[in-house]
Amino acid sequence: MARRFNVAVAATAAVALGLAGCSSPSSNNDSTGGDTDSGKITTQSNATDPNAKGPAKEIEGARKGGVLNVQAQTTPNTFDPTDIYYVDSNQIGKLLFRTPTQFDIRDGKPTLVPDLTDLGTVSEDKLTWTFKMQPGIKYEDGTEVKVEDLAYAIKRSFAHDIYVNGPAYQLSYFKDGDKYKGPYKDGDTYSGVETQGTDTLIIHLATPFSDLPFYMTFPMFTPIQKAKDTRQDYKNKPVATGPYKFKSYQAGTSLVLEKNTNWDPNTDPARHQYLDGFNFQWGGDAVKSQQAVLNSNGQDANAINYDVLDASLIPQLTGEKKAQLVQGESPCTIVWQLDSRKIPLEVRKAVAKAYPNDQIWKASGLNDYVAEPASTVLPPSVPGYEKYAPVADLTGTGAGDPAAAKALLEAAGKVGFELSYYYDNTKPLAQQVSQIKADALTKAGFKVKPIGVSTADLRTKKGDYDAPVNMGQSPAGWCSDWPAGGSWFPVLFRTQSIAEGQSWGMLSDAALDKEINDIANLPAEESTSKWAALDKKIMEQYIAIPSYYDKLAVVQGTNVGTTTGDPTMGMPNFSNMYLKS
Repeated sequence: MARRFNVAVAATAAVALGLAGCSSPSSNNDSTGGDTDSGKITTQSNATDPNAKGPAKEIEGARKGGVLNVQAQTTPNTFDPTDIYYVDSNQIGKLLFRTPTQFDIRDGKPTLVPDLTDLGTVSEDKLTWTFKMQPGIKYEDGTEVKVEDLAYAIKRSFAHDIYVNGPAYQLSYFKDGDKYKGPYKDGDTYSGVETQGTDTLIIHLATPFSDLPFYMTFPMFTPIQKAKDTRQDYKNKPVATGPYKFKSYQAGTSLVLEKNTNWDPNTDPARHQYLDGFNFQWGGDAVKSQQAVLNSNGQDANAINYDVLDASLIPQLTGEKKAQLVQGESPCTIVWQLDSRKIPLEVRKAVAKAYPNDQIWKASGLNDYVAEPASTVLPPSVPGYEKYAPVADLTGTGAGDPAAAKALLEAAGKVGFELSYYYDNTKPLAQQVSQIKADALTKAGFKVKPIGVSTADLRTKKGDYDAPVNMGQSPAGWCSDWPAGGSWFPVLFRTQSIAEGQSWGMLSDAALDKEINDIANLPAEESTSKWAALDKKIMEQYIAIPSYYDKLAVVQGTNVGTTTGDPTMGMPNFSNMYLKS
């Protein structure tokens, strides 16, 4: 998360487990704090600062100049702001896209602050929000951002048949969101969004949505000029409003960013522009890249790798090299999905019984720096989390019991049941994890059909709910959009989640839909205590095997300035980065 994974790093950690397709919602307004040395996860609540103004507070010791090299094995799936939901694309997007609101990371904790607009005011009936826009904000070409561009971007997000990966809260919460299909099909007239004058954006809701200002940190709310909307091609050269813009881009391989000279720091309370640019490179071997960064020879001293830290490197992170470790929290849960439409409950229980958690953990290079075994939907950082007694075989640990699993299959008359899933057949680690999984499930009496695909195709394949597989679909994880169960259960477990492409287990249960909606409509102080009971109820349906709660641990070169984590993404905070010399 997400697509987390908007989003983990959720997305990269999922790949390390052979679970690519992790969703990490883009805003992740929840934050986590606590003792990062001990790995303890604590909870914290939202904070807002409606009076924050630019320029952003200077970072002690920061200097200007130089290009930062950023490396990762996982390839971001898109840079179209409407379609971004994975955390890697989103974190990079913070360099490119300004949104109505944004997060300022203060002492490791996020505070919601104004960006293009104020934090909004809501009507007495809670169904109309009004946002006032800052004057003088410009695109990279020097043209002024207009309030109509904000409205158009919102309308564009309803073209969910084209931008299938993007967040979908607007489809449920915005007025007529279930009817309007975006400007390409239904034109510009949409009752949920209007503008007044040159600086006022008004959003009409179908149902109260108190967290709307937090949702408006998503890249889908960045302004887009209708005349420059190239639809599916927009992802290859999006127009920037943030401190950096595209210089060159090779999809799946590299992205070079340079300064956006029309970004005005005096209007931005959270971002900096210390670096001359960024050089992103994807697809290389994660461990080799991390080792090179730790060695810091030549340009590797000016590099950071945001792949999940490999356990083999931990012994090196002592002495002087300890300063090259960047740690932080990430409010994410990583899982292995089981499609309830295609796998009966008794078979899902047998899969859980046989699942080789410990072997996968070890083979994937996971460690206490980057992960904590999971047994719930909600991670410990989210209010409403409760560490209840785990559901049988859903502890995130254990070697699996193929013999006992086979007995369950025999009792159900399901020996030989076929299990199928996609995996990355271009990466040795993903191949190894797939083999461990297939061997264990085969011993349990299943017929196992792993389907190998390329890295570039993996996320798309896993996101196709009509594909010929019944396990391991996207999202393979989730991270909080904001700190409440309301950013988890309504998104992942309602019937409509299937059509929205954000489902765990493909549940379709009208009674469950009503229960989720009833809790979500309660005030936060009442709903928080009710999510834990629902958490356990859903886990008892075995719609996913919980793997781990994600944590941030990445390595940086010796010439990289003090790097902080962004707890809303579980990623390094690129907006504040600099080089020492």
